[in-house]
Amino acid sequence: MKISLLNDSFPPVIDGVANVVMNYASILNDMDGNSVMVATPKYPEADYYQYPYLVIPYQSFDTTQIIKGYRAGNPFAIREFQDMKEFAPDIIHSHCPVSSTVLARLLRRDTGAPIVFTYHTKFDVDIARAVKAQIIQKEAINVLVSNIEACDDVWVVSKGAGENLKSLGYEGEYRVMNNGVDFAKGLSSQSAVLEATKDYDLPEGVPVFIYVGRIIKYKGLSLILDACEILDKAGMDFRMVFVGSGPDADELKARAIGLGGKVIFTGPIYDREVLKAWNTRADLFLFPSVYDTNGLVVREAAACGLASVLIKDSCASEGITDGRNGYIIEESGQAMADLLLRVCKDMDNVHDVGMHAMDEIYISWEDSVHKAYERYGEVLDLKAAGKLEDHRKLTARLEDYSYLFEKYSDVLTHFPFDIQDDIKDFSHGLYHEVKNFSINSTNKINEKIEKFYNAYDKFISEIDRS
Repeated sequence: MKISLLNDSFPPVIDGVANVVMNYASILNDMDGNSVMVATPKYPEADYYQYPYLVIPYQSFDTTQIIKGYRAGNPFAIREFQDMKEFAPDIIHSHCPVSSTVLARLLRRDTGAPIVFTYHTKFDVDIARAVKAQIIQKEAINVLVSNIEACDDVWVVSKGAGENLKSLGYEGEYRVMNNGVDFAKGLSSQSAVLEATKDYDLPEGVPVFIYVGRIIKYKGLSLILDACEILDKAGMDFRMVFVGSGPDADELKARAIGLGGKVIFTGPIYDREVLKAWNTRADLFLFPSVYDTNGLVVREAAACGLASVLIKDSCASEGITDGRNGYIIEESGQAMADLLLRVCKDMDNVHDVGMHAMDEIYISWEDSVHKAYERYGEVLDLKAAGKLEDHRKLTARLEDYSYLFEKYSDVLTHFPFDIQDDIKDFSHGLYHEVKNFSINSTNKINEKIEKFYNAYDKFISEIDRS
């Protein structure tokens, strides 16, 4: 089977979905008879030839001022699209509803391959964080939902992710397809643990708590520091280890200074064996995020016999029985501190809960991807039988890609920066002449928004008519 995997992030960007795509690509490529192609926005100076499968980086533009650390792909990049088309995929799997899925729809038109889409992230939260104007948020969500509904088979990574997708206005069906873990089940050796942690003050007998992921406050990291401050005031000795990097690292480090050496920031750890050793050394994994739709790091911790502390009703808490294979708390620093004070009185039981997590919630990437591969086959069977939903088809006018590129790309490419500049102008002008300037600037912004969505609507109407 020839499989195209599309995502808006891929190394050198490291995030949860990039990790998913890398595991899919590696495992699928190792299966007999498969060929894999990954398409992703291009990052300057990145090495895309190091992988055992084909990676096609396509034209991108810098949006780091809007979404820190990320570039946006241009799905109308003509030359790279021809390379993707020549790969001739049997199936297309998009992992992001933005440029990746627009690109997937273009590929479907020219190859006939059905599109599988996986919803990984609460995009309404991402959009609200990147764009404050509600009118833009609403229209952006409408665009995303339209893209998702045009796909042939929609997957979500958890029940909560599916509920979130429905809340955005998605009206189609979906199936839950869990992500896996690339750690083998089991603990690291004592020598590996000592080597990984040798530069840090981790006294024997002192509980070690760990968080792994982006250092960004919407993951609930302030709640962890709230709990640490309560534990410190209660006289409890502990070590809290943050593994990762992110835009809020400096702010959280500054706050942690008052806790002395009890809070450790290691920075990102890219060596998976070193990360596994840290999970083996820790006593509890703290993950107070209500943003994440899957909590892959929770299963990574479980692979090492490490139980997690999770927020009630969060997606990451799905499959967790409180006190059996993990711990569930209300969303507050006090609730976390109360739990830690209680359970750390019996560390043997804490470790037993971790072993139950290993036995009960661990899923390997091999099992996860093989399940996905089986579903690919079912989707292709449905296509062959003519039973796929009659999604809107791309029209012949798309054959002249240069025409569309010239007609719409300038508007689509420059829209984020035009809006950003107008909002800056609005802010500066507001200081001097609030009334008159706000009216003029608001009109300018609204005109840009209308121009953008008119261009998008025209584009979609040309490529995707019923």
